[in-house]
Amino acid sequence: VLLEPFVHQVGGHMSMMKYDEHTVCKPLVSQELSFYESLPLAMRQFTPQYKGIVSVHLKKDSLGNLTLIASPSLQTESCGRLDNAISDSSVTIRHKCKWAASTGTSSERTLVKWSHTQLTKTFKDSCPGKMLLRTDLQYRTDPLLEDANRNQPERNSYNPWGLHCHRQHLNRMSSKHNENKLHQFLLLENVVSKYNYPCILDLKMGTRQHGDDASEEKKARHIKKCEQSTSASLGVRICGMQVYQADTGHFLCKDKYYGRKLSPEGFRQTLRQFLCNGNHLRTDLLEPIILRLKALLSVIRKQSSYRFYSSSLLIIYDGQEHKENTAPLDNHLHFQKTNRTMSQGANHSRVDVRMIDFAHTTFKGSKCNHTTYDGPDHGYIFGLENLIKILQNILE
Repeated sequence: VLLEPFVHQVGGHMSMMKYDEHTVCKPLVSQELSFYESLPLAMRQFTPQYKGIVSVHLKKDSLGNLTLIASPSLQTESCGRLDNAISDSSVTIRHKCKWAASTGTSSERTLVKWSHTQLTKTFKDSCPGKMLLRTDLQYRTDPLLEDANRNQPERNSYNPWGLHCHRQHLNRMSSKHNENKLHQFLLLENVVSKYNYPCILDLKMGTRQHGDDASEEKKARHIKKCEQSTSASLGVRICGMQVYQADTGHFLCKDKYYGRKLSPEGFRQTLRQFLCNGNHLRTDLLEPIILRLKALLSVIRKQSSYRFYSSSLLIIYDGQEHKENTAPLDNHLHFQKTNRTMSQGANHSRVDVRMIDFAHTTFKGSKCNHTTYDGPDHGYIFGLENLIKILQNILE
């Protein structure tokens, strides 16, 4: 199995990898595993399906290619066709990449540079058509993506965030551990696999982001980030986004640094931008998204003792419109009619809302839990309520 960077990762800092078409994997954190193992039934429709665990270790060949070899561990759960994929004693996962030793001022960093053709191929394999991910954000300067004239041509061809996380993660793994060290990875459902042109909004939820285990320094850092962003005022902030632009055939991308700087009004405008395909506002999506958020809100209100610190909420839809929804903007009557008929049927399946990232989630009975809370997560609820209000305003 070729374990590739997951090209639709728009947020987070931990590298998500593509295991197969329907499965992604990420480094195992015991607190997150504890959450998935005791997941309340009502929450399952709002989280990725947990599929088990694989053990992974690093290997470098004589040419400097980095290989990750994964062996399913004893804890791997039965999960249909995945069993066939991992039934061999080990699954070799190759990374088509070379170690690129940086020179000059960044000599202390050894990063992995993926070839441009490999990236493009990976992306084309995961999406139909000649699709490119493009970013117009102020992306963190990375000397490996610059040519001699400090131009960054590769930046226009893919969503850079997942690759950025992947490179940092492999660098950490290789510098901290020898090749024989086993790393355990969680196998999770790829929640965007059913979409041809996945438009994804990654929202950091709640008014508090630090876990109970955070050091005083980390706690202070997270509190400051919340105070200086919409996390404090709205209980939600944008961590990443990709939106398919039908007029150009590209994705528009934003990262967490963009999201942190937004005012409440900037947040509203970006939420609107997430629903705009370059030609018009996708009003057909508003009602099903709001209904799904309200259903999630109802579930969260009933979860006593849960605190979803630092977790994210994904809002997902397909950038490829169904023909009946491509009415011109000025045809309001047709739009209203379409909204009513579509929102009652198949429209619901074209949007999705999923909670992800539970490394700092705590609840009563958790193996990793040291602090017990009463009642539901009010910071998370505050964020959801504001999100619903803003979307209702856009709809009106």
